[in-house]
Amino acid sequence: MNKPTGPLAGLRVLEVTQIMSGPTCGLLLADMGADVIKIEKLEGGDDARGYRDPQVGGVSAPFMMMNRNKRGLALNLKSPKGRALLLKMVKNADVLVENFRGGTMDKLGLGYEALKAENPGLIYCAITGYGRTGPYADKGGFDLIAQGFAGLMSITGEAGRPPAKSGNAVSDMNAGILAALGILAAYIHKLKTGEGQVVDTSLSDAALQQTYWHAAVWFATQRSPEPTGSAHILTAPYQAFEASDGWINIGGANQTNWERICDVLGHPEWRSDPRFATNSDRMAHLGVLVDLMNAVVRTRTRADWQAAFDAAGVPAGPVHTIGEALSHPQTVARGMVVEVNHPQAGATRAIGCPIHFSASPDRSSTPAPLLGQHTREVLREFDLPEAEIDALVAEGVVSEPSSRSG
Repeated sequence: MNKPTGPLAGLRVLEVTQIMSGPTCGLLLADMGADVIKIEKLEGGDDARGYRDPQVGGVSAPFMMMNRNKRGLALNLKSPKGRALLLKMVKNADVLVENFRGGTMDKLGLGYEALKAENPGLIYCAITGYGRTGPYADKGGFDLIAQGFAGLMSITGEAGRPPAKSGNAVSDMNAGILAALGILAAYIHKLKTGEGQVVDTSLSDAALQQTYWHAAVWFATQRSPEPTGSAHILTAPYQAFEASDGWINIGGANQTNWERICDVLGHPEWRSDPRFATNSDRMAHLGVLVDLMNAVVRTRTRADWQAAFDAAGVPAGPVHTIGEALSHPQTVARGMVVEVNHPQAGATRAIGCPIHFSASPDRSSTPAPLLGQHTREVLREFDLPEAEIDALVAEGVVSEPSSRSG
């Protein structure tokens, strides 16, 4: 592992999580320099290791994506010695983050109160399906279920079509982002007071937080918004239009941009058309407006329109495929694609850190660990002698690649 750099260098995080929400949190913290020790279950480790399609060199591509820059320790928390080992590690950690079903850590004897007894300054972050309070506190959570619960599926897709979830795991990933934000806020509090605390967020909270505009409509009118495809619910034209070779987004989010759009499309008379004169008029006649605009936009390529809109100062941009987005010069210039050399999969690429710092740059990328890859290294740092580590490996309390497949 390269020596951590970045604004969080020196922060030690025990990440007892799997799949996506918790690993998203750990990945962000690790990219910003925290020493994130990924503690995986025995047998098998993070369930994402089993996502074998796609794989690179026999290694799960999704697992590698979510677990860069972390050290890996394989630990059996169902064994008394495994639980005792985690309690020992907590004494010298700043943060523990977990994403089990509510109450699981308490049943293992590893809930916040037990860990707080070992380290009063510990920041304990729990990512659950519905949070640690309320009638659903004990229910498990999945991204799909959370998107439906929060109403996201009712506003996604095209009007008149069945409910659709977001193409990405928005609940999982946003929960991980909120967890990281909460941990940093709690860490600032700890630096001021020495006091640790619980950071509590959930997939349902994270999904609801994504409905700001739509919630504003409901609170004001008691009307639940419906899906609008790529269109905005409050302003027009602000959506994807079909060019001759694909789709392009055009953002006419204010009157000035709308008037510029009219000029670029060669229809300055639309400015005074009573159907389109104001944003309210355009929203009321959106179907007609979209049909008229599409008829013009289809006559030229995305690149032609991009150049014309750029020259006029109108926000516009192509609707990329994932491959086009990841290959774009702007993406590359921002360091959002990083090269990672995995010991089993070989040379791979991953999404880089989306936050950039001028004085404390994020660390260079190291690969996701093999199952238990850093078990011995980490336990040595917690003052366990070699003989005791050997015994724990032999008993199946911990694991390392030399004693099993990685």
